[in-house]
Amino acid sequence: MLRFLRRVLIKDRRGGVMIEAAVIMPFILMVMLGGVEIVRFALLQQKLNRTAVSMADLVAQAETLTTADLDSLFVAVNFVTKPFDIGPNGRVIVSSISATGTAPPVIDWQRAGNGGNPSITSELGDAGEDAALPSGFIVRPGESVIFAEVVYDFEPFIFPQFLSAQRLRHRAMFRPRFGALSELQDPPPS
Repeated sequence: MLRFLRRVLIKDRRGGVMIEAAVIMPFILMVMLGGVEIVRFALLQQKLNRTAVSMADLVAQAETLTTADLDSLFVAVNFVTKPFDIGPNGRVIVSSISATGTAPPVIDWQRAGNGGNPSITSELGDAGEDAALPSGFIVRPGESVIFAEVVYDFEPFIFPQFLSAQRLRHRAMFRPRFGALSELQDPPPS
């Protein structure tokens, strides 16, 4: 009788697939969730880059610029970055840089918006200071440049113990099309 049961149980393969599935399923799930996190990270990188380019381009197209104009552009950033929210984890910084004579380029004005993270500052420096330009980038005397920096502190949703939080920084620069834009005007009082 014991030999009969052993032969029947050894030949019976009906539960084998379930055991294999139970062993493989955690790995499949981890790969799928990791793929979701990678796609989320890539989409965020694309959105931040597009935001920097759009912001610099829109500012550079203006003939004159007021603080209210810039504030409106900062509001528009939310539409470019959807489904991500720059608010608590990031910041958008716009700077105007110009050079005169033989002096190094100077940051004429700088404005930050769309961000609740005051620890995020510009890599270029502060308004009124000499600009710390990227290597190889030159601003000739009489020229000006608009820089837009978008900074975001990325925190992974799914595997925070494997993927560390990162500060993502994108920037874009455009030369103003219709004027120097070396002054940021305040809107007239209403």
